[in-house]
Amino acid sequence: MNIYVVLSFLQIPNQHNAGAGGHQPAVFRMAVLDTDLDHIFPSSVLPPLWAKLVVGLVAIVCFARSYDGDFVFDDSEAIVNNKDLQAETPLGDLWHHDFWGSRLSSNTSHKSYRPLTVLTFRINYYLSGGFHPVGFHVVNILLHGGISVLMVDVFSVLFGGLQYTSKGRRLHLAPRASLLAALLFAVHPVHTECVAGVVGRADLLCALFFLLSFLGYCKAFRESNKEGTYSSTFWVLLSIFLGAVAMLCKEQGITVLGLNAVFDILVIGKFNVLEIVQKVLHKDKSLESLGMLRNGGLLFRMTLLTSGGAGMLYVRWRIMGTGPPAFTEVDNPASFADGMLVRAVNYNYYYSLNAWLLLCPWWLCFDWSMGCIPLIKSVSDWRVIALAALWFCLIGLICQALCSEDGHKRRILTLGLGFLVIPFLPASNLFFRVGFVVAERVLYLPSVGYCVLLTFGFGALSKHTKKKKLIAAVVLGILLINMLRCVVRSGQWRSEEQLFRSALSVCPLNAKVHYNIGKNLADKGNQTAAIRYYREAVRLNPKYVHAMNNLGNILKERNELQEAEELLSLAVRIQPDFAAAWMNLGIVQNSLKRFEAAEQSYRMAIKHRRKYPDCYYNLGRLYADLNRHVDALNAWRNATVLKPEHSLAWNNMIILLDNTGNLAQAEAVGREALELIPNDHSLMFSLANVLGKSQKYKESEALFLKAIKANPNAASYHGNLAVLYHRWGHLDLAKKHYEISLQLDPTASGTKENYGLLRRKLELMQKKDV
Repeated sequence: MNIYVVLSFLQIPNQHNAGAGGHQPAVFRMAVLDTDLDHIFPSSVLPPLWAKLVVGLVAIVCFARSYDGDFVFDDSEAIVNNKDLQAETPLGDLWHHDFWGSRLSSNTSHKSYRPLTVLTFRINYYLSGGFHPVGFHVVNILLHGGISVLMVDVFSVLFGGLQYTSKGRRLHLAPRASLLAALLFAVHPVHTECVAGVVGRADLLCALFFLLSFLGYCKAFRESNKEGTYSSTFWVLLSIFLGAVAMLCKEQGITVLGLNAVFDILVIGKFNVLEIVQKVLHKDKSLESLGMLRNGGLLFRMTLLTSGGAGMLYVRWRIMGTGPPAFTEVDNPASFADGMLVRAVNYNYYYSLNAWLLLCPWWLCFDWSMGCIPLIKSVSDWRVIALAALWFCLIGLICQALCSEDGHKRRILTLGLGFLVIPFLPASNLFFRVGFVVAERVLYLPSVGYCVLLTFGFGALSKHTKKKKLIAAVVLGILLINMLRCVVRSGQWRSEEQLFRSALSVCPLNAKVHYNIGKNLADKGNQTAAIRYYREAVRLNPKYVHAMNNLGNILKERNELQEAEELLSLAVRIQPDFAAAWMNLGIVQNSLKRFEAAEQSYRMAIKHRRKYPDCYYNLGRLYADLNRHVDALNAWRNATVLKPEHSLAWNNMIILLDNTGNLAQAEAVGREALELIPNDHSLMFSLANVLGKSQKYKESEALFLKAIKANPNAASYHGNLAVLYHRWGHLDLAKKHYEISLQLDPTASGTKENYGLLRRKLELMQKKDV
């Protein structure tokens, strides 16, 4: 076959011939390296199309179990409670909001700017007609399958180099290595959080465009003649654009520019770091004649990459503002530790844990904060061994990548380390504080580098051992075990109960695990069990204000008011700006008849959260209990201004105005409320009562009947309609609805009394007729 070799980083050092014949030794070495894996994969599965089909199918099978799962953990905030997904929110708002729907300028924003990811959620919401999780999960699974298929091409470049036919088609020179690495990536259990958790789509989309950017950059070297200069620049610019798209899916995406630069300098430019350092140290004059430094194309591409990266960072800085995200000590304890040495030691321990999750993804947890990983405070802590092991391995790999005489080995290790380290840098705490200790989702891209190194290790091991069947059995065993682990872990991500309980065996000291189990139990009505888990969360973390707040709420509902007040008071002392705890404290104090203290607590809640409709509603109830009617109406009006669909506030205004004889005003408020919330049967009922007292019987009857149709088992609705008919003179209809009301609620004394009056009246009328 006539092959025109444009570029190959498999070239033997110092060999610069561009002809096909000059590359024969390099191609031969690659063939030998790929042949080291021939005992694992038969030739029949090596064609790229078949390899991609196998990898895509395996990737989908691993995580298919999660397709019908619920929205779990962070999905609630990022999707279900995110107004940016709904049609009422202008599309333009997505570009000014963070991932969770908050304004980027807000002090509470985490500054996670991912508008393209949110846009895909919005499309999912539109296509599925609401918050139906199946569609969201299916997209995630398909994305992982597509990325795994793309990995065959990426690994083919990493292992086989860039060689093209005369028609410009890239040759796949390492089919076995690329297939094995792609399979290892497709079945890695650490990816479960990204695939089975819907919010993991940010990582999936980022990875997709990250890899497309890398492959696009590779295409810049497809042409070598002068006519190819424009084409080369186009592919570099397209790669930068795809990197920007990746960053708009997740911040990590910008690191692809760094990886492209490393690829260009060390692989395309054949920049030998060790050789250059030696020449610099020896002041070798031949350094001036290095082709790499005279390569104007390289300098031009580096200028484009640097300018593109700087432009992205500047635009992002202008959009999100200068304020850093606000994280607390429980989110990332090491970053709040006293002393730079303690912080550095613990950061490195976190890196070792991430490395362990790649090596042995058996202990997986949805959250690793809040005591899950205690700080290392002394060199006598045995966990320091993990740091030493990590750096021993890294230094060994770096030395091999820099010092090996085998150019192919050097470059494979360099790219493997590049993919492993560069995408991980934003999560490393080196440049800014992050809001987590360990997060499995951030390992999605770094796992590419891990798969490169592992595959290369298998190839080297096969080359130096005669027990090739044993190596094949080990590889097959790893793939099967990881597939099984993916299936099991995907099942755990299908519901919050399974997800949270699965974390107990991994992080029993994690207060957030106990808190989430307690919250899940409380939502299901199991308050007794929820209290136990909330108490354990507070025991493990005595400053866990959210656990105190939720526990205080349950105790309030169980009328254990003294302990509830103590917990909520402690919560607001620990975190004075905790508005929800201030409001709940006010509710408890109101129940204890400590009205002045309750009012003060409500005011503190509103001070720290100005737009707090529920707090205004509760403040209105306090004023109503104190017969401060004007203040109560003002508070409820504030609640409805902030939240027009606040049914309880509207209802209380109508009832208070009705009870104080302001029927015209009550009618006006009721009509206003029904215009905003036309299907609220409780508002229909309240307004119907007002209209009945105003002798607008026909309109009142229509509203009563509409309310009963919406809620037919409400005894009070039938009872009050019976009263209307009683006043109106429709006694048979009154008798019918009195009887229905008493069937639904036989203990209603008012209805019994009115029914007795009606029966006596009917008996008198019958006697008169006789």
